[in-house]
Amino acid sequence: QVRLVESGGGLVQAGGSLRLSCAASARAFSMYAMGWFRQAPGKEREFVAAISRSDGRTYYAESVKGRFTVSRDSAKNTMSLQMNSLKFEDTAVYYCAASWLLGTAMRQYDYWGQGTQVTVSS
Repeated sequence: QVRLVESGGGLVQAGGSLRLSCAASARAFSMYAMGWFRQAPGKEREFVAAISRSDGRTYYAESVKGRFTVSRDSAKNTMSLQMNSLKFEDTAVYYCAASWLLGTAMRQYDYWGQGTQVTVSS
């Protein structure tokens, strides 16, 4: 059983920044590609960003390119999502997930965190 724990969500003004973190066990962190998804009220869950196991390859949704950066910190067994220039439309519950293979499809991800709320004021 792989456990993922998100943190860093909160309330921020439009144009501001927020940094989310996803903590995992050392085994899970080294074994899986990891990604971020988000779900706004009444909307379908959507892909945000992902990062490979070790070579640093990343994928981003078009809506966040140039604003969000995903990274991994092996010393802390943590994946982070730096979110800059936040918009009201970024308001959602953000979920950390782990996949055997790097990808953007929700169905590829086997393990999920509980989610952390990000609210951007207009």
